[in-house]
Amino acid sequence: MTPLLKHSLQALAAAVLVGAALYCSQKPQISGAPGEGAAVSAGEGTAAVTALPAQEIDGPIFGTVYGITIAGDYPGGAEQLRHDAEEVLNRINREISTFAPDSELSRFNSLASTEPFPVSEDTALMVAASFQAGRALSGVMDITVGPLVDLWGFGHVKKHEGYVPSREEIEETRKSTGLGMLHLEYGYGGSYLKKDRPEMRVDLATVGEGFAADALAAMLDGAGVENYMIHVAGAIRSRGISPRGKPWLIAVEQPVNMIGAVNTVINPRGRAVSTAGSYRNYFEKDGRRYSHILDPRTGMPIDHATVSVTVIGDSALFTDAMDTGLMVLGADEALKYANEHSLPIYCLVKEKDGFRARWSRAFAKYMITGGQ
Repeated sequence: MTPLLKHSLQALAAAVLVGAALYCSQKPQISGAPGEGAAVSAGEGTAAVTALPAQEIDGPIFGTVYGITIAGDYPGGAEQLRHDAEEVLNRINREISTFAPDSELSRFNSLASTEPFPVSEDTALMVAASFQAGRALSGVMDITVGPLVDLWGFGHVKKHEGYVPSREEIEETRKSTGLGMLHLEYGYGGSYLKKDRPEMRVDLATVGEGFAADALAAMLDGAGVENYMIHVAGAIRSRGISPRGKPWLIAVEQPVNMIGAVNTVINPRGRAVSTAGSYRNYFEKDGRRYSHILDPRTGMPIDHATVSVTVIGDSALFTDAMDTGLMVLGADEALKYANEHSLPIYCLVKEKDGFRARWSRAFAKYMITGGQ
């Protein structure tokens, strides 16, 4: 584990771990970086292949951490790898950051107008994926809920600890949210975002990490790299084999106080993986726990017993767009949807004596160890 990852884990111990590539042991081990997801890499599988040299980099981005491990060589070495990766990540950050006032998305959010606003291809792709997930999941994935997140004290606007807004505040804030009031238009010369109410805001954090993981994977593919693992917070992409010459494995975290406890291990088979979890970012008041994950239909934090949902798909943008919405639905509805659409998902549900794992039929083939 590099010093930066070690420092990040200590400084952000309340965050959920995500994948960092390991190859030092045949047994699953845990390392990671803090972020929104609840998956951690667990080393490599059992098929013996000649070991390869490793190159590893990691660093801060989007208020969290990214990491790349390559089995083999990168043109120009680790220094060039870092330069190329951070060029990609910084470009995306300039487009979608809600903390930088001059980012593309911040300028759209601050626009006191309903006129079309030109956006980059990257932003348009993220918004389009968000629309697709929102429609598929009946609106529970909604990139316009930022005002509600702020109202509850989980966003940019910090409330006093344990602040619970009134029903009137929630309903008034909900008037400025809703995917139906946001429009993506394609015209001569590019793509445009348009909002029905000037005060509407878009937050692409839900999908930005997945998009970034895909962008890094495309960068590595373009450089001819055949074996790698990438994580950007909770979004993970992998290809080929680990430096020990074995398949990459990923562990889904057990929601307990000990960070890094493993519930199950999967072989993603080169597909993207991401996880949404509700059990590390919350507050409690009067004996009730309030999660940072909000249900756009009510403006309230989710209150069911599902604590995490892991999704496997062809792109991290897709899995990142789906995992939060499925988390809002809860295990029963999420698994019904997943089984109807042959979607691999894995849910952890809090019960009286611990946690119970539930998974869709399509997820079973990826499992190395079963849920506990």
